[in-house]
Amino acid sequence: MSAAPLPVGVVGVGSLGFHHARLYATIPEARLVGVYDTRRDRAAEVAAQVGTTAYPSLNALLADVEAVSIAVPTPAHHEVGLTALERGRHVLMEKPIAVTITEAEELVAAAGRAAVVLQAGHIERFNRAVRAAAPYLEAPRFIESDRIAPFGVRGSEVAVILDLMIHDLDLVLALVREPVVDLRASGTGVLTPNVDIANARLEFASGAVANLTASRLARERLRKLRIFQASGYFSLDLAAGTGEFLRLRRDGAPSVAAGPVDLGSIVERVPLEAPEGEPLALELTNFVRAAHGTESSAVTGEDGLRALKLAYRVIEAVGSPRVEPVT
Repeated sequence: MSAAPLPVGVVGVGSLGFHHARLYATIPEARLVGVYDTRRDRAAEVAAQVGTTAYPSLNALLADVEAVSIAVPTPAHHEVGLTALERGRHVLMEKPIAVTITEAEELVAAAGRAAVVLQAGHIERFNRAVRAAAPYLEAPRFIESDRIAPFGVRGSEVAVILDLMIHDLDLVLALVREPVVDLRASGTGVLTPNVDIANARLEFASGAVANLTASRLARERLRKLRIFQASGYFSLDLAAGTGEFLRLRRDGAPSVAAGPVDLGSIVERVPLEAPEGEPLALELTNFVRAAHGTESSAVTGEDGLRALKLAYRVIEAVGSPRVEPVT
């Protein structure tokens, strides 16, 4: 017998929270009970759009649900998250999981005491290109990431490392699964008191290296990930959800030392395919199933904490007093 739909709610229905509510309304394993936002007119507007109830208070919503997505501004993650977790509610917390490491540790501890799911909203784990590459990934040796975007007010209250680069920090931690033994970084602020563009070089225990760049000073968006391993090279376009794997041929490729050769005689192009699916819908479905106990959480609270700790190591390595987050 299948479990009854999980009663869920959304706390914070700005541009991102709206999509949480929209998608919960379409997931058969979930039942969208309502939304809450400190801006009552916004809550009422979203509730009308998705066919649910706008609750007058956070506690009123928590009384009627078993799980919530929290998409409030980052400085409020800790307070709102603790309130929900201490009520025994499962929580999907948008990234970064908290403003400070201490706050994140308190959220993880609260979830452990309540024996509930705390999932971090690192949505790139559900990107179609990443899912398609997963079956072919084996011991990456070098990872290069570029994530650039036009400037926007949302997220600018923290360094670009916490706003954008943290997506890629989480990805490389998931791909390499080793401790970072050396880290170098540089960055600067241009439009805000915080760092707006940054580069970080991470070296892992095995010698694997990741080189990450994040900027919110571009005219256009770009999200590219390149992964090199002994068997070949991945080029992933995270924005488009597409990519290719150029795999070394196993049928006696000519020696490069013998002179110039046709690349096609050395490598073969492996199509990367994964089922269609909106990444946020996949993330929410995984969260609902984890709360039901039918699937493991793809990005645990501990994962979110590890990514945040690494982000602060990058911030420390940048070494500018302008990188402190506004709280």
